[in-house]
Amino acid sequence: MQNLGTPQEAKKRRSFFGWGSNPNPDAFGQMTEKIARFMGTPQFLLWMSVFCALWLGWNTLAPEELQFDPRSLNFTLLTLMLSLQASYAAPLLLLAQNRQDDRDRVVAQQDRQRDQRNLEETEYLTREIASLRISLREVATRDFVRGELRDLLEDIQEAQRRQEELLARAEFLAGRAHLDEEGQVAEGANPHPATSSFEALDESTRERKRKKVMDIDRPDDDLSVPSPASARPSDSR
Repeated sequence: MQNLGTPQEAKKRRSFFGWGSNPNPDAFGQMTEKIARFMGTPQFLLWMSVFCALWLGWNTLAPEELQFDPRSLNFTLLTLMLSLQASYAAPLLLLAQNRQDDRDRVVAQQDRQRDQRNLEETEYLTREIASLRISLREVATRDFVRGELRDLLEDIQEAQRRQEELLARAEFLAGRAHLDEEGQVAEGANPHPATSSFEALDESTRERKRKKVMDIDRPDDDLSVPSPASARPSDSR
């Protein structure tokens, strides 16, 4: 139910052409395009030719009482009708042409916008491809990775070979030391010789200290008082 406080909208009157007091440009333009489109067809030319032939034939061959545009007046009515048709057909064609020009302008503008978007997208894709190429230069390729892995494998094999050589040399030196130790034990040498230069140095230091102590103790023995037994032979003399 409509509210009584709301004013009712005025109804627009519509006519056959789609406008009331103010004409509708779209409806009138569509009508003009239809008329112009029909006037440019072969059917219009055919029906127009048939109409003119019937008009001329009737006003020429029919009795004078039945003629409405006699030949004696040079078909004045037909001339006026054709002139009126031409006077209305030219503006209709121009209106239709203007609408077509407007459509062409809109289509051209849309094409320019589409071309601009395509150009921007193409430039964006070009920049992306260039950045991908630059980034791919820093990415290791499959051949590069294979070469690096091959070099690492060769280094590992070389290290294993050196380790095996060192182990073999260490075993050889250990066996040789063991043989030398067995030989020294057989010759009566110390079965537990100094295993390092530090122990040998400590042993030599202790030996020097022992010699110094013996040297210090010897004068005391020389200066000691002789025993009575040793003094007896002198008394007998």
